[in-house]
Amino acid sequence: MVMTSLAAERRNARTGFMAAAIAISMVGLGFAAVPLYRIFCQATGFGGTTMRVSEAQAATIETTSKTVVIRFDANQRGLPWEFKPERPTDTVTIGARDMSIFIAKNTSSQPMVGTATFNVTPSLAGKYFNKIQCFCFTEQRLEPGQEIRMPVLYYVDPKIMTDPETKDIEEITLSYTFFPVETPNTVDPQGKGS
Repeated sequence: MVMTSLAAERRNARTGFMAAAIAISMVGLGFAAVPLYRIFCQATGFGGTTMRVSEAQAATIETTSKTVVIRFDANQRGLPWEFKPERPTDTVTIGARDMSIFIAKNTSSQPMVGTATFNVTPSLAGKYFNKIQCFCFTEQRLEPGQEIRMPVLYYVDPKIMTDPETKDIEEITLSYTFFPVETPNTVDPQGKGS
């Protein structure tokens, strides 16, 4: 009887330990889910996430004769900013680098820091929309009444023309939404980290 009781206590302790380990693992996975999802989206273009490339990578891309219309969308959530594209659309040659300018103005009486999220639609075009330089890569600080012009340097990868799901795309919308940053990194008004 004593032996059975010790064996039962060991089994119960082992079961309790396993349950605790599973619970801790689930909490860890919960915290890791967002960064892992972000990495997945950046690697695959899933959900309209654009690709980020270097100048060296962009220099190797061949320009084609086909064009695509890029539509620009600008939004803000919780920031007293005016935010808009300088031009609402642009027709670009696939494979060629192009630049778009977005304008942000702080309409409040306080300095404000914001960060922009982005995506493209149709979402299947995300893996072919490559950004070389973008204001969305860093936080932006605007002083009261300050207005800045923020460039986006990009190209559309010619592989979009050979993918059966994207070869007929004639228009891509690049959309940004600015959100306030609660605890900003140190940045200057031009968005360069210090």
